[in-house]
Amino acid sequence: MTQKRLTLNTEKRKAIADYNTARTKMKVLAETVVRHHQPQEDVDTIRSMIAKYNSSGGELYKDNCFYFTAPPRNETDSDGHTREVVDEEHVKFDLEDEFARSYYRDEIKAKGLNPDFRVAINGNYDKRSPSYYTMESQVNKFTGHETSSNDNKTELSYRDEWEKDFQLTTIGSSYCHSRMFAVDQETFEMFKMYNSLREQVIMAHQQLYEHVNSKMQKLTLGLKSYRYFDQAKSLADKLGVALNEGILNESSSMALSVYSPENLADLLTDKVEQTREEKIAIARSIMQQQQSVN
Repeated sequence: MTQKRLTLNTEKRKAIADYNTARTKMKVLAETVVRHHQPQEDVDTIRSMIAKYNSSGGELYKDNCFYFTAPPRNETDSDGHTREVVDEEHVKFDLEDEFARSYYRDEIKAKGLNPDFRVAINGNYDKRSPSYYTMESQVNKFTGHETSSNDNKTELSYRDEWEKDFQLTTIGSSYCHSRMFAVDQETFEMFKMYNSLREQVIMAHQQLYEHVNSKMQKLTLGLKSYRYFDQAKSLADKLGVALNEGILNESSSMALSVYSPENLADLLTDKVEQTREEKIAIARSIMQQQQSVN
């Protein structure tokens, strides 16, 4: 039986589901490792010492950020010199802003915001416009990465929810890197896998944006190539999207018409197998984005 290929939207949802499953397991594993190195009775002892001697009694910190180290290994450089290397993995259970935009992309879009503003510049910070910073602020406020004194303190943001979801009381200061927890190689690889799944959520977001943006470029090229408004209007009617002359680039009216209203929609067809409804949804989304830009 031939299995239908996953669409990019489905891949993004799968990446999030895989991450959620791993996160649940890694919270248990992280607590097991930390409590092996810092037994609860030691934490309780320091807590009682702090109660008696204040800061002189020791330090405790509720953390959701941990460094785990693999068993030492030997590494030989190009000159034949051998040295001992200890690999480390930084494991975080908080909600960072980049990850939040990927994880909560649908929720951000549902609020009328653009979760793709950072992905769109593709690392070229010269492209940051005033509208970029406005959207950055609006999205960060929505996810909880930007707050003000006027915010409703009784309502938890996504970031607050993640902070409260998992914290372990650790011995030491607030500096995460000051605590190194040694694990065996198998456990170390499990933490590496968890971080990889976290990165895959971000990558799925980037791929989804690139996918839609490539369609936008094709559609924009097609619209610019139309010599007459009724050609573009014909395409819009086929897609069920309202179109007005303001969307069209007036300077392109003399361009050679290389796309017809009948075949331009075919350019929106993906290499992955999609239903008719999914193709129409993508085309409508692109047309609506073109309208909002203009």
